[in-house]
Amino acid sequence: MSLIRLIVGLGNPGEKYEKTRHNVGFMVVDRLASNSGATMANHLRWRAHVAKVSGFGATLIKPQTFMNESGQSVGAALRFYKLKPEQVIVVYDDVSIPFGSLRFRMAGSAGGHNGVKSIITHLGSDRFPRLKIGIGNANDGAGNETQNSMTGHVLGKFSTSETNELENTLATAAEAVQFSLSEGVEAAANAFNTSKKPEA
Repeated sequence: MSLIRLIVGLGNPGEKYEKTRHNVGFMVVDRLASNSGATMANHLRWRAHVAKVSGFGATLIKPQTFMNESGQSVGAALRFYKLKPEQVIVVYDDVSIPFGSLRFRMAGSAGGHNGVKSIITHLGSDRFPRLKIGIGNANDGAGNETQNSMTGHVLGKFSTSETNELENTLATAAEAVQFSLSEGVEAAANAFNTSKKPEA
C-alpha cells in the first residue's frame, strides 16, 4: 500500500467561483487545513495554494491555474516531492453521481472532468486515487441535458436547500480523506463510499 503524500482539491480560483459546485474539491482541502490548523500559502512556482500538514504527513494543494490546467500544478508538486501517481489523492466534483454521495476510486479515466483529464496528461498515468463528490446533474426532468445547462450547473452555486447537506458532505469527505491516509484508500472506499439513489 502506497502512502498518500499529496492531497489535491480541484476548483477554480477567484471569488467568482468560491461557492460553486465545481469547487467542492477546494472546499474539502480548506476543511482539512482548518481542521489541522494549517494555513494555505501561495506557491508561485507551482501556481497553487499549498499547506504542509505535519499531523498526517501530507501536503494539501489547490491548483490556481483554473480547472482545465490543474495538471500543471499537480505535476510540479509530484516532481518536487519525487512521488508516484498512486501517492496522490485528488478530490473533485462529479455530475454522474447524486448530490452528497462520495465515491473513492483507485484509478480510471477522467470521465469528462477536465481537471482530472489535465492531471492524467501531466502525470502520464491515470493510476492515482480519487475521491469524487456527487453534485448531481443538470437534467431538466425530461432526460435532456445540453452542454450549456451542464456548464451552468457545475459553475452555479449551491441552493439554499442544498446548503445543510453540503456541510455534512464536506465534513464527511474530509474525514474520509484523513481515514485514507492512515488506513489506505481501499479501506476508505469500504467505509465511506455511498450508494445514495437519486430522488424521484
